Amino acid sequence: MTHEHPLPELAERTADLVRAVMSEIRPKLIRAALSGDRGEDTNLRHADNFLSVHDLWMHRRYQEMLQKVLPSFVYASEEAEPQVIGPDPDPDLCVLVDPLDTSELAVRGLHGYTHVMIYSRALRRPVVSVVGDIFHHFHLYVGALGADGQDRAHLITADSERHVLTARPPHRLSEALVTNYLMKPAERFRPLARQERLLQALEQPGPDGRSRGRIGVDFGSVSLCHVAAGLTDAVVEFAKGFAIWDLSPGHHVLHAAGGVVLDLDGNQVPLDYGLDSLADIAGAMNGRRRFVAAGSMQLARDILGVLDV
Repeated sequence: MTHEHPLPELAERTADLVRAVMSEIRPKLIRAALSGDRGEDTNLRHADNFLSVHDLWMHRRYQEMLQKVLPSFVYASEEAEPQVIGPDPDPDLCVLVDPLDTSELAVRGLHGYTHVMIYSRALRRPVVSVVGDIFHHFHLYVGALGADGQDRAHLITADSERHVLTARPPHRLSEALVTNYLMKPAERFRPLARQERLLQALEQPGPDGRSRGRIGVDFGSVSLCHVAAGLTDAVVEFAKGFAIWDLSPGHHVLHAAGGVVLDLDGNQVPLDYGLDSLADIAGAMNGRRRFVAAGSMQLARDILGVLDV
């Protein structure tokens, strides 16, 4: 446990806000799981995604609570078109929110995550990102830009212990735990199963003859946070791509912890998401990005070297 780099005030207040919303939604999700009433709703914005009444409740709750933290901001939630909140018609800060990621599993009481990223349009980068894990002990992953111009990442547990996340020695690909959002059979799992060179690289035995490479399932921004914390080694997304609300908060946390995110051409994905106007913000929310994220540049490039895309 470390406290050598305290969080900036805005990051503290955002983390408290996310924790409060998680505390409110958790019993609702547990009731949904145990009753079997999952509250599915029609998803008019993203027809291929599961949507529940709990997603919409969290969307409204975040909008309400953020107004207690920020006087004016652009509210860019997955569940609605971007809108300006507060008296300033052209505020600097854009708050990107995925109210309830993996809601299809959250209403079963299995996995549930929530993402909030505060982006400065003047600085052209995020200043605070918080990814919350509703059901597990590792509760909050926070990336924040400090007054000294340095990004730092923190992990906060359910009992409020704090850990600063920093870069770790790189793993070889043959020893890595690589994750992928592989839940959907046609658009996710089958493309992964066809990645023969990646699978062969993970199967390579070590000096003792044992094969330690693994493929795991992970979800949205929290998958990059797991890399930032050293719980996994890399994330690959080469099929459909992640939407901005799925990628960018975790990208900021991983960047702050010393990790990297590369596009499939091997270029680093910038923290500048081009959110200059409401039209730009709306456009960014309709795009998707394919990438490799890893704890080290070497591992990211090793994975790219065996991906067939």
